Amino acid sequence: MDEKTFGRLLREARQRALFTLERLAEVSGVSVRAISDMERGQSLPRQATLRELMDALGLDEDERRRLVRASTRSARQVPRQLPPDLAVFRGREEALTAVHAITSQVAARCGHVVVAAVGGMAGVGKTTLAVHWAHQVAEHFPDGQLYVNLRGFENSGRPLDPGEALAGFLGALGVPSSDIPRGTEERSALFREQAASRQLIVVLDNARDADQARPLLPAAPGCLTILTSRSRLSALATAEGASLISLDVWTQPEAVAALAARIGAKRCRAEPEDAARLVELCGHLPLAIAVVGAQLSAEPRMPLRLAARELAEARLDTLSAGDRRADVRAVFSWSYRALTPDTARFFRYLALHPGPAVSAEAAASLAGAEMTVACRHLGELTSASLLSRDADGQYMLHDLVRAYGTELAEQEQDDRSAAETRLLDYLRHNAHAANHFLDNRRGIEPTGPPVPGAVRVAIGNREEALDWFGQEEPTVAAALRSLDDPRLLRHRMHLTLDWQTYFAVMGRWAEEMTIQRIGLDVALVLDEPVAVTRNCAGLASALARTGHVDEADEHVDLILRQLHRLSPAEQAFAERSVGWVRSRQERCTEALDHSERALALFRTLGDSGAVGRELNAVGWYRAMLGDHRAAVASCEEAIPLLRESGNRRDEAATWDSLGYARHCLGDLDAAIADYRTSLRLYEEVLDPYNQAEVFGHLATVQLERGRNAQARESWIRAADLLKAIDSPRAAEVRAKAESLPQP
Repeated sequence: MDEKTFGRLLREARQRALFTLERLAEVSGVSVRAISDMERGQSLPRQATLRELMDALGLDEDERRRLVRASTRSARQVPRQLPPDLAVFRGREEALTAVHAITSQVAARCGHVVVAAVGGMAGVGKTTLAVHWAHQVAEHFPDGQLYVNLRGFENSGRPLDPGEALAGFLGALGVPSSDIPRGTEERSALFREQAASRQLIVVLDNARDADQARPLLPAAPGCLTILTSRSRLSALATAEGASLISLDVWTQPEAVAALAARIGAKRCRAEPEDAARLVELCGHLPLAIAVVGAQLSAEPRMPLRLAARELAEARLDTLSAGDRRADVRAVFSWSYRALTPDTARFFRYLALHPGPAVSAEAAASLAGAEMTVACRHLGELTSASLLSRDADGQYMLHDLVRAYGTELAEQEQDDRSAAETRLLDYLRHNAHAANHFLDNRRGIEPTGPPVPGAVRVAIGNREEALDWFGQEEPTVAAALRSLDDPRLLRHRMHLTLDWQTYFAVMGRWAEEMTIQRIGLDVALVLDEPVAVTRNCAGLASALARTGHVDEADEHVDLILRQLHRLSPAEQAFAERSVGWVRSRQERCTEALDHSERALALFRTLGDSGAVGRELNAVGWYRAMLGDHRAAVASCEEAIPLLRESGNRRDEAATWDSLGYARHCLGDLDAAIADYRTSLRLYEEVLDPYNQAEVFGHLATVQLERGRNAQARESWIRAADLLKAIDSPRAAEVRAKAESLPQP
């Protein structure tokens, strides 16, 4: 955010309260001149001043959060999301003239929103033009480029939800995940607010319709928005003033030039009539010519005359109506027949992938291939232009290529169910292994190894685990939505539990709630009490963490109704989960009751680590209820058990609980020592969020002892840790530090 954004929000809040500048100054104690400077975008307030203004205006929590975020001084995050520009880009002179005229409107600061929609048939080069255009003018938009494939015409028939796309944009602009609202409308408003003072290029690729694209428009005159769609987005022209660019197939000269760029101008000059015949048989369609060009590049001795004859003899199955002159399937079939048999089989399985992009490991799992073999197949398919790479290095199938491959898989009677089972096992077993490095909740232990052909990834540390989860997150979301074979229900149910850990660790509560709801629905269909309980626990926890504590009651009630059907170990897990939710609901007596029942169960199971962990929970709830001596006793019993089990993270949490209880008892020296032990352990296990929490607790005790300089340093350390993980609390904690005098 910047001064102008903050000033606008403050002025709007004052006007809603029906306050004059003088009245707000009188009520808040802040001078009229200072308030005026803020509203005119000339300064930002200190946090203490901001609190005085917000209290005087009587703002609610959402309004306060918006003003606090706008007042934060931070370096802007500059996204660079454009896919690579093609070196073989040719032609489109008329279209480029039109698009650069549109760009000039932004440069001239005409004061209105600049939106351009590129329309045309599949394979005509809409995305190529949009990306080329964006790269050419990127230097004029210093705040970066955003790109998203809206999947409006994917084979799955499930376009990308605008809310999901907005979450990606907001994250790329530096908005912490905890600050991203749940609803699409709220996310859209926040995106417009973020873009208001920026100069951005926003590329919305493959939009289904205007309704899908509209929430993603930045609505700022300093931004250029480029859409592509097979639909003519007339509604955007009417309501948003979008410029419509209709892209047709190449002209004959453009098509020949494009073919020459791929296979060499000398080769085309040697057989000019056959080169012209080839592009004519391709219908001058850019995608078809790319495929032909790739194949001819791989066979440099093949005469163009022979290539044209083979293409002419292919059975043409027209894909479109009107003046669409390309039979893309004929071109695909020609390229497909040139593949080796093993790569052709790999291609058919690859087309069954449910998401827009696929990793090499997921592709290998679908086909049941070794990784080295899979990489060779992927290279062959990329060279044949049946496959491309996105900005993250993932492999992408054009939607028409995917449709063609799916048809082939059906014709060849490939075992689709077996391929999808391998993919789900790949996603599940590797997630289960990666969870060991995240040290949080884990799914149900697999009953056996993954099915043959599912790739096992070598994950050796927390960073590698998070990288793998991030890579496969889009695939998991797509698989859970679209793989609806009844035989895969149990696989999908288990998958939601194994991915719960990742979303919880990353604080991705909205995403966690989405997958847990899917898992809960499946668990209820299968009548699996353990899965019902665990999915409900995840949902209740996520709801409580996001402030929707009352909504968690429904899931808590469902957990409690399952208790009699659970094993003692699962009963203990359920009681522990309910206790945690009750504590967030400030029902600490109930929380303690559930936690003590969980503790009793863990004791009967002989799991000393779980006993230690639950003793800390019991101690904390006792401290919350004011029974601080009992809290100390519980925590002191927990520590040797946690140390013996090697659970350093929960040992750190227990030292923190112990420090709090001793602080409340007035034993400040002991509390300081406990907090320092907790800090050391949290640092060892790489947990910056909880380190920051404990630094805050330590600062409170230091302040009480009169050690202001030490308290200031502790809060600064906490603020630095929170800033490093993009926590919205960083500014609040730094304000506490700055409120203390420097030594």
